[in-house]
Amino acid sequence: MISVSGLTFTYKGAPAPALDGVSFTVPEASVYGLLGPSGAGKSTTQKILMGLLGGYGGTAQVFGEAPARSGRGFYERIGVSFELPALYGRLTARENLALFAALYANAPLSPDAVLDMVDLRDAADQRVETFSKGMKMRLNLARSLLNDPPLLFLDEATTGQDPARARTTRRLISDLRARGKTVFLTTHNMSEAAEICDTVGFLVDGKIALEGSPAELMVRFGKPELVATARSNGALTTGIFAMEGLATNHAFQDLLQTGDIVSLHTREASLDDIFVSVAGGGQ
Repeated sequence: MISVSGLTFTYKGAPAPALDGVSFTVPEASVYGLLGPSGAGKSTTQKILMGLLGGYGGTAQVFGEAPARSGRGFYERIGVSFELPALYGRLTARENLALFAALYANAPLSPDAVLDMVDLRDAADQRVETFSKGMKMRLNLARSLLNDPPLLFLDEATTGQDPARARTTRRLISDLRARGKTVFLTTHNMSEAAEICDTVGFLVDGKIALEGSPAELMVRFGKPELVATARSNGALTTGIFAMEGLATNHAFQDLLQTGDIVSLHTREASLDDIFVSVAGGGQ
């Protein structure tokens, strides 16, 4: 769906390139997360892939061709949800969606259908100027779905949403993938990326510093240790044991035999840990 090779870009007057040899591919029916600190080049990459920025080196292909050369038809095939919603406050949610739907040659999903998808049907006739930030983000996402695109660009899709609404949005993204859609996601929410992304790429100083599936990366950067918690005489006891030699580890065996095991888990790294390791403290 997306193929990027040796991508470079330097803004006029900038002392260093925003992108410096970026390469990655995004298969169909997958969620790719582009992660990294502020100023790493994520927005620049998105703009190139959406055909909004030219003058770059290397190659960037979407649907098998350069986005900037694809013409109007290209925008009929993508959906975009920016971090900062672009909506008309004095119109209702349904009126906003009807207006944007009219800009497409074909928008097969009705305003009410996409409002249902983001759980905003009950606010369909409410003016957007009264919406919370989270509601605006969900309406922004609904707008990107009107043309039922095979490819979606989502930027901080759950910003401003409470945990329950954010979970609904993540479930929607997973459902879209199951329907064969491809999602290109940028986010600073590492737990979200770990949950829904098939592959993540860490963009640091204009380069892909690390790439892989979240599960593989968390194991690779984790510690080969087991954390065991047991309840004994009403108190909880936790021990950390090396994975190697557990069968003959007397302390571990004693914990198993004398306590009521409450939990066992390995010490994988979180994507937050990996982010800090790869990108430093960020901004």
